Amino acid sequence: MSTQVDVQADQALKAKHRALWALGDYPAVAGEVIAALGPALVAAADIKQGQRVLDVAAGSGNAAVPAARAGAQVVASDLTPELLETGRRRADGLPIRWEVGDAEALPYADGEFDTVLSCVGVMFAPHHQVAADELVRVCRRGGTIAVLSWTPAGFIGQMFAVMKPFAPPPPLGAQPPPLWGDEQHVRALLGDGVAQVQAVTASLEVDRFGSAQEFLTFFKTCYGPTIATYRHIAAEPERVAALDQALIELARRYGADTGRMPWEYLLLRASRA
Repeated sequence: MSTQVDVQADQALKAKHRALWALGDYPAVAGEVIAALGPALVAAADIKQGQRVLDVAAGSGNAAVPAARAGAQVVASDLTPELLETGRRRADGLPIRWEVGDAEALPYADGEFDTVLSCVGVMFAPHHQVAADELVRVCRRGGTIAVLSWTPAGFIGQMFAVMKPFAPPPPLGAQPPPLWGDEQHVRALLGDGVAQVQAVTASLEVDRFGSAQEFLTFFKTCYGPTIATYRHIAAEPERVAALDQALIELARRYGADTGRMPWEYLLLRASRA
């Protein structure tokens, strides 16, 4: 009975995640704000012609598209069909397989891929160890695992910290997404399944917004986690105003009113042991 309850709870959680990322317009975030991250990850992974590449939690293909342009045979896997459909439409006819898949239960064989990527994607899977084990499992021995994630101390990590008191409580056992931006956390997750780990912390310079208010309006309209947080407090105008102010202050601290914001990320690459 307990196993059945666990399965049902997991299915419900995954349904919530699918719905969360279908809110708003995440492809606008991927295309207008963080487009440079996908090519940066593909370059760091040293994608070559003919390689079999899996982009986990691919969204609308931020990493899958540049990997395909590099000549790889790419599968873009994501829990949210709406994002995959947008990616398919925007892929300029590139031969990418767009497939619905759960990062915590990838529907692929052991060692099926030469390179496994995730660009600010797998970090949002609730059970970090389960997701990390899947990244390792589907990568061939000697293959490459490369993951790019927002750091806890960077802008997006701090944005989640600001939203936390206003958001619904996380599901039991779920871990905070920005932990994937902590090098030691990711090293521990991958464990002895990998070798030759290389990690670098860098910043994406975001110039999409001319002011903190413009940032707030865009994220309240386009970014699923922000939309869901505001829906949670929609009946409490004082809390809505408080969150508005907190996010505007955060954006200003990171330079939004200057038109340039540094968004810190961790890029970690390893070889499958």
